[in-house]
Amino acid sequence: MLLANKQVAIIGGGPGGLTLARLLQLQGVHVKVYERDINKDARVQGSPLDLHEESGLAAIRQANLLGAFKNNFLPGADKKLILNEQAEVFFSDHETKTEEDFGNKFFRPEIARGALRKILLDSLQAETMVWDSHFISMKHQGQGWTLQFKNGTSAYADLVIAADGANSKIRPYLTDIKPFYTGITMLEGNIYDAENTAPNISKLLKGGKIMAFGNSKNILMGQKDNGEIGFYISFKTAQNWAADNGLDYTDKAQVLAWFKKEYSEWSNIWHELFESAATPFVPRPIYCMPTDQTWNAQPNLTLLGDAAHVMPPFAGEGANMAMLDALELSACLTSGKHNTIQEAIAAYEVSMREKAAAATQESLDNGERMHTESALQKMLNMFAAH
Repeated sequence: MLLANKQVAIIGGGPGGLTLARLLQLQGVHVKVYERDINKDARVQGSPLDLHEESGLAAIRQANLLGAFKNNFLPGADKKLILNEQAEVFFSDHETKTEEDFGNKFFRPEIARGALRKILLDSLQAETMVWDSHFISMKHQGQGWTLQFKNGTSAYADLVIAADGANSKIRPYLTDIKPFYTGITMLEGNIYDAENTAPNISKLLKGGKIMAFGNSKNILMGQKDNGEIGFYISFKTAQNWAADNGLDYTDKAQVLAWFKKEYSEWSNIWHELFESAATPFVPRPIYCMPTDQTWNAQPNLTLLGDAAHVMPPFAGEGANMAMLDALELSACLTSGKHNTIQEAIAAYEVSMREKAAAATQESLDNGERMHTESALQKMLNMFAAH
């Protein structure tokens, strides 16, 4: 096997990195995952993930973790409503969608990020995770790399795999290509104990997801575990909006006043989001890698997930593509079909870039569609076609 007696370092303990670690360990590979979080109990933020049959769930199956996934996913959280700015419902699948339909390519079960992380962590061998390992730099050592971490420690690896997200510090060792701003920014909020703190929104959501469209703007939200609701105010704006708008993101009243001005045509029901949210709100400019990016394959370095192909969230493909990357990279490295590690990496990267480009374009197209004056009708037409 190509990785016999090799030490593999995965930088980043997100869904892609942990999935890859699990898949490689099933093939007897020596793997360490270096994660900047202090320990496994560090809070995992973000909305639940909807896994797709041909990517995220395919990786879960190959990792022999489908049973654990079924025990931890959020039944009904994938049910959706499409609303206008006045909170009038134009589409609902709450009455027709089944809560469990594994094997159906259109079934996209949701799972909390923390629950998925725990499933993957529990599947790894003891001592796989090296916590409090904030990657700083690396340098060539023989045929591999010496890694340096913020806490002063270092480690050697024959093969380094970057799974360290959109702001990857390892990506520049492989390519100078950088992401571009898509023109869309999202303002993220989170509501705890939503049934009591935001009863009107909670009643409207009904445990699923909402997409509301009006005046070229969106509100996107979904049920999380522990009774929480996550939401995103999504709109087109200048790249530096988050830094230049003068908002204090810890001040609910100030952020609500901004919303009332910028979303003046929207119903007052949405005000409850801001009145009930925890602070601070988090602005998220949406970036994307070029769909035509390429680089030369290396014998001891590659990357996956957002580090390789960060894309907008408007097709739900980010985590799914990361887990598909893990599935395909593991196969290339352990299948015996390639003569060298570099050949295996090259085969993986060609396929990865092609699939990521298609998913990225879909995400870009959806983002544009969702931020037009006719977004409501366009999205209704899209779901009707499905």
